Amino acid sequence: MVASELVARAPADGYTWMHVDNGILTYNPALYARLPYNPDTDFTGVGFIGRFPLYIVVRPDSPWADFAAFNAASRTRAPNYGTPAVASPHHLAMEMVKRRTGLAAEHVPFRGGPAAMQELLAGNIECVVIDTATGLPFIRDGRVRALAVMNEARAPEAPNVPTLRELGFAEAVAYGWQGMSVPRATPAAVIERLSREMITAMQSPELQQRLGLLGIEYRPWSPAEFNAFVEAENRVWRPLIRELGIRIEG
Repeated sequence: MVASELVARAPADGYTWMHVDNGILTYNPALYARLPYNPDTDFTGVGFIGRFPLYIVVRPDSPWADFAAFNAASRTRAPNYGTPAVASPHHLAMEMVKRRTGLAAEHVPFRGGPAAMQELLAGNIECVVIDTATGLPFIRDGRVRALAVMNEARAPEAPNVPTLRELGFAEAVAYGWQGMSVPRATPAAVIERLSREMITAMQSPELQQRLGLLGIEYRPWSPAEFNAFVEAENRVWRPLIRELGIRIEG
């Protein structure tokens, strides 16, 4: 919040960028009664960093072999599920899944994804919603069983994990994402220059290799394309957050 306000008030000269994500640009207006910045009027996009697929995972010795069994069992007793934080993409994605699949589950927030995964492996919680950057090593090594991924299509890094869409829940799609923004009044020519430089950097062999290892999905979007993506996310998530009644005091 402090960083967002600082960048929103910074000189619009292209020298101050904001590393943005779902929370800063999309969730916060629905989560907070008051914000010291307005993401819709204070920022404009420079470019995209990537989408982070989200997985629902359990321990290998879990009684639930797949999402159908997990969902069915929740009708009798709601399991708990961990996430990196309250109102994180992981938390809100699972609440969306609950709304659209009928799943019953109780949220247990942690301070970061690694902490949630350690508690899962220790047997202290029953399920975790984790992003690909943190969770993929656990999935690859068989330390957890992935019941589903929330992408539109299966992730190349985990081709055996089904999507919720293919399991019959077409609207159960969610992911974490990140990008870069600048103050809204930044001149168009400056934004275009920043965009070109950012796309060049993001498409460098070093970064592409790193993104691939982490399972992060990159798109070389222009500023206009990134802004359009954010607007589409706003139309989905802000009404849903308000329907769910999730609020943060601050």
